Amino acid sequence: MNVAALGMVAIRPAARADLGGLVTIERASFSDPWSVESFASALTMDRMIVRVAEIPGERAGGDAPSLVGYVLALVLGEEGEIADLAVAPAARRHGIGRLLMSQVLGDLEARGVASVYLEVRESNTAARALYASHGFLGVGRRSGYYRQPTEDALLLKREIGPG
Repeated sequence: MNVAALGMVAIRPAARADLGGLVTIERASFSDPWSVESFASALTMDRMIVRVAEIPGERAGGDAPSLVGYVLALVLGEEGEIADLAVAPAARRHGIGRLLMSQVLGDLEARGVASVYLEVRESNTAARALYASHGFLGVGRRSGYYRQPTEDALLLKREIGPG
């Protein structure tokens, strides 16, 4: 069942109360995760866009939403960068990453961004397919960019605004 396509996922700006959920998904998704402090700092920065995906009523007891993913993007004038995107392991392959990417690209365009960049592990075929489906093209490589394990990053770019 594609929960995103069924409208069962809500995307909203992240709040400080989301820090625990952000870190939990981050640690389950990456071998070199962001810290709680890094997420907290991002939430305070005007140039950062931080969105979370949640499924209402999914938390124990069914009375509160459950975070299932997030995206962070940095706005630097007419350029933007997708700094982090992850979906909880149990919620993957349901269109949530696609929904988050569509939302943040719209947010970036609304803030005047014309070109957006991101780095992705060369071996991360699922993420590369997601980014390709949103029009990202390879423009470079960063040797040894990732740690644990050491791996090259592919630098991808997409034009989004009238720029």
